[in-house]
Amino acid sequence: MSTQRTNIPLPALPLIPILRGLTPAEAEPVGKALFAAGFTMLEVPLNRPGALECIAILRRTLPSAIVGAGTVLSVEHVEAVALAGGQLIVSPDCNPDVIKASVAMGLWSLPGVATPSEAFSALRAGAHGLKAFPAEAIPPAALKAWRAVLPAEVALFPVGGITPDRLAIYHDAGANGFGIGGALYAPGLSLDIIAARAKEFAAAWRALSR
Repeated sequence: MSTQRTNIPLPALPLIPILRGLTPAEAEPVGKALFAAGFTMLEVPLNRPGALECIAILRRTLPSAIVGAGTVLSVEHVEAVALAGGQLIVSPDCNPDVIKASVAMGLWSLPGVATPSEAFSALRAGAHGLKAFPAEAIPPAALKAWRAVLPAEVALFPVGGITPDRLAIYHDAGANGFGIGGALYAPGLSLDIIAARAKEFAAAWRALSR
């Protein structure tokens, strides 16, 4: 496998909020609150109503952000996300058909992998980065072992159970970014709470580079 590859862009704050359950009415204010805190990559999982509409709203609201979909399980899902203006395809599994379709449509591909075998299969299919999922089942020591054999330029994003106090241990093991779920966003939370949590995550990440 060639080490010359296109990789997912890593912004200054490489944390991806997983906005599961986001409604179209919330999309603009929630997106703006997260963007104001430095989050420039956003994910809306498809397994809730209104997800594609939310993606379209976020793309219009935040044209300089990378907005995409999570829980993408089929080529048809990829096509729908592309039509909604999405730029990022995140999956819980390693499906070569989904990866290849994402790449063919010019979308960033971030498939879920739980073993080195899945990781290399995803890269062979063209993935631009890897979602280490679920992170609860992939301790930092295991991630460090992955990092030793995977191409150094391939970004690893642990996802699952990530909190501000767990960023450092995974970062030290080789994580380049993170997907963040309920510890940052949940339906019904006020904008003030979301903004406060976002600032806490941003501060925890920035402390890693001091």
